[in-house]
Amino acid sequence: MIRAPLLFSALAAVLTPGLAHAHGGHDHAAGMVAVPADTPAAAAADPGRRTWLAGDHHVHSRYSVGWTPDPLGGPPKPEIAGDAIYPIPTNAAMAHRFGLSWMVSTDHGGPNHSKVNRDLAYPELLRSRAEVPELIQFYGMELDTPGADHSSLIIPHTPQERDVLEHIESRFAKHEPWPADPAWDTEPRMLEALRHMREIDAPPVVIANHPSRSAKGPSQWGHDRPGELRDWNDTAPKVAIGMEGAPGHQASALQPDGSIDPEGARGGYRNSPTLGGFDQMTARLGGFWDSMLGEGRRWWVTSTSDSHRHYTEGGSDFWPGEYSKTYVKAVRTHADILDGLRNGRVFVTTGDLISELDVTAQSGSARAEIGGVLPVAKDGSVTLTLRLRDPAAPNAAGRTPEVARIDLIVGEVTGPVADRESAANPTTRVETRLGPAQWRRDGEVITATYVLEGLARDSYVRVRGTNGAEDEPQPDPPGEDPWSDLWFYANPIFIDVAPAGL
Repeated sequence: MIRAPLLFSALAAVLTPGLAHAHGGHDHAAGMVAVPADTPAAAAADPGRRTWLAGDHHVHSRYSVGWTPDPLGGPPKPEIAGDAIYPIPTNAAMAHRFGLSWMVSTDHGGPNHSKVNRDLAYPELLRSRAEVPELIQFYGMELDTPGADHSSLIIPHTPQERDVLEHIESRFAKHEPWPADPAWDTEPRMLEALRHMREIDAPPVVIANHPSRSAKGPSQWGHDRPGELRDWNDTAPKVAIGMEGAPGHQASALQPDGSIDPEGARGGYRNSPTLGGFDQMTARLGGFWDSMLGEGRRWWVTSTSDSHRHYTEGGSDFWPGEYSKTYVKAVRTHADILDGLRNGRVFVTTGDLISELDVTAQSGSARAEIGGVLPVAKDGSVTLTLRLRDPAAPNAAGRTPEVARIDLIVGEVTGPVADRESAANPTTRVETRLGPAQWRRDGEVITATYVLEGLARDSYVRVRGTNGAEDEPQPDPPGEDPWSDLWFYANPIFIDVAPAGL
């Protein structure tokens, strides 16, 4: 187990020289070199140049503040590092150390927090871009979502990024007003926010964070309901694109010395446990995620750290990239990474179980990859080719987990559901389970081929895998070692079956 025996102050001094002299204010450009903003043409990347880039869209800094009450009854005062504790450049340096290519800084809000983001967090983000240029860094926040829990809000990298976020947060974050106003915390207000976001010239991306953490139990829901997430996606399908499949806080069962806390719950999910480290909305076969895909929705899953405080310093978190990674197939620009997220060119993994995953579906001369669409003749066949990299190098825990099994999962696309709260797709099935006898291995690279025959209806295919022996991921008990139970999930390929005679 990695120990990372560094106190925050020493770590900050090593990784962010000169940060002690940083201060807030409007003069955020002084002494900083900003990464050039992407042009609209940057999104039109050459697919042949895209590679798998690991990242994390849910990372907190010291501007996820605490709040000190005002004895005179005014708005509470922000307490820097009162919740999350690290400067943005420290997060960025650790993300780069653990193999990430991109990261989103996402501080959550509170009364008048839009000013904290504008005057303090944004200048420090610009400094971080200059100090850690190897990492592509996005501006964003963890939106205190009206009528729901939290969401990652990712702002495209443009000259207006600071103003765009300030306008969204000051107008729509449910904890922004003082005194608190319950009218800001409603589902219709979130739909209003999404209508606003979809009309921005460079619209942001919204991803629902830890959607079942507030659930009352298995197959129950908390602040985030299936019908609510459908409403988001209907309102702004290129903005509200998905949810965290694997939430952060996965080090909750680790003590500062790396030993196990027998009461710790992965992800902080105490009422509805994670399953193999993944939220029930993703992990249950034929459950909510499959019901969304069965409607034909482009609804993608991701994996994040939700980093606030490292477990070695008494927190429940890993560093960005230390445990969870969201891989996006993209060229190394802000614009193409966002394009990859919007279009589902994404797979996720925990514990560095894999580092590459290409799934190709082919029928005749037509071909599609993760996030794509394959046209197929009725009753035609589809050849699926899998290529993944099972890295030989040890992960951050010093372990070398191996892929034990790969599952090919198929479901039918049957159109909109009658019940907006539906969380089931009864057509979903594990088409086949592939083990070492069914694949070829050449060093780190595993390849396998499988033929889907006789598809009569529009469908989708997705892939998951594990280092364990469970046929289906089981609820994670308190005190489970997160490094022992690892999974990866790929977003789907959709298969459009032509009507008979065409």
